[in-house]
Amino acid sequence: MAERVIPLVDQRLVALRAAVPERAVPATGLLADTLGRPLRDLRISVTDRCNFRCSYCMPKEVFDKDYKYLPHASLLSFEEITRLARQFLAHGVRKIRLTGGEPLLRKNLEVLVDQLAQLRTVEGTPPELTLTTNGSLLARKAKALKDAGLQRVTVSLDGLDDAVFRRMNDVDFPVAEVLEGIAAAREAGLGPVKVNMVVKRGTNEHEILTMARHFRGSGIVLRFIEYMDVGATNGWRMDEVMPSSEVRARIAAEFPLVQLDPTVPGETAERWGYADGEGEVGFISSVTQAFCGDCNRARLSTEGKLYLCLFAHNGYDLRALLRGGAGDEEIASAIGHIWQGRSDRYSELRGTMAADTGPGGRRVEMSYIGG
Repeated sequence: MAERVIPLVDQRLVALRAAVPERAVPATGLLADTLGRPLRDLRISVTDRCNFRCSYCMPKEVFDKDYKYLPHASLLSFEEITRLARQFLAHGVRKIRLTGGEPLLRKNLEVLVDQLAQLRTVEGTPPELTLTTNGSLLARKAKALKDAGLQRVTVSLDGLDDAVFRRMNDVDFPVAEVLEGIAAAREAGLGPVKVNMVVKRGTNEHEILTMARHFRGSGIVLRFIEYMDVGATNGWRMDEVMPSSEVRARIAAEFPLVQLDPTVPGETAERWGYADGEGEVGFISSVTQAFCGDCNRARLSTEGKLYLCLFAHNGYDLRALLRGGAGDEEIASAIGHIWQGRSDRYSELRGTMAADTGPGGRRVEMSYIGG
């Protein structure tokens, strides 16, 4: 077993300066990066805290009782998040996803949802508002979130076997309570609900068919995610990755599948439907089948750093502009300038890149900027 690498540098404290460019970048809704990819999807982390300790995301060996989370004063306020989101929408963003950590740990999150729901895209429509959660608090929060304007939720669930699930979340949390949260989300109208399962070979691959049987025909979209080399603390190894093609073959052996068209450009999951019409499953294959070519996602950390890739080393400090008196047009111009310079395509280059070494090479943790 490979030793787990514990980072010596806290990436939350490392940032590149986000400067207002000399030549303004107006917000026209037509922004594109160096590879011609537009900006359409903004993922906002609202907290770096989580109540689970999943080994592939926040291993207990690193995120223990002595781990120092960001102080509240460092976090963006709801008003600051909304102000930044408005500038991203002006550049063409149409979808906003709230992430964490565990976003439902952020107090009064429905207030932020309400503020974001009042914003408009360049087409004059409300942005698509979604949230990714581990489901632990969803049963008590679902209705308030829906009433505030949230449209959909995605729930992370890595198995239905209670012993397996408790072992993977590493805090002894029961699977039944997550299923209650999923049911509450459906009842509240936060659908179609999506369920994400990270498949880790040697840990939970025997749950693939159990999950498929359980959610087939339910109206819930089950998606299988390859175990990814995000961050520097999860001890990732390629031999623990189960390729999506293998997962799909297991399911198709029992339930024949037909491939479906993407719903939107840049969609992360490859869609497959059950041949008998009993719903669909998705496969997110960022390790074995990179989808960088049409990636249109930006990520905003809980204290205002803009990241251009899930596997990024550094973020750009937008909070300094917010709290330094920059106007909306200046902030929008800074965002535009950063995106125009974007060339990230880590998953396509994974096989040719050296392993992370030293402070400049540490990738940011997924728990910090969301998935």
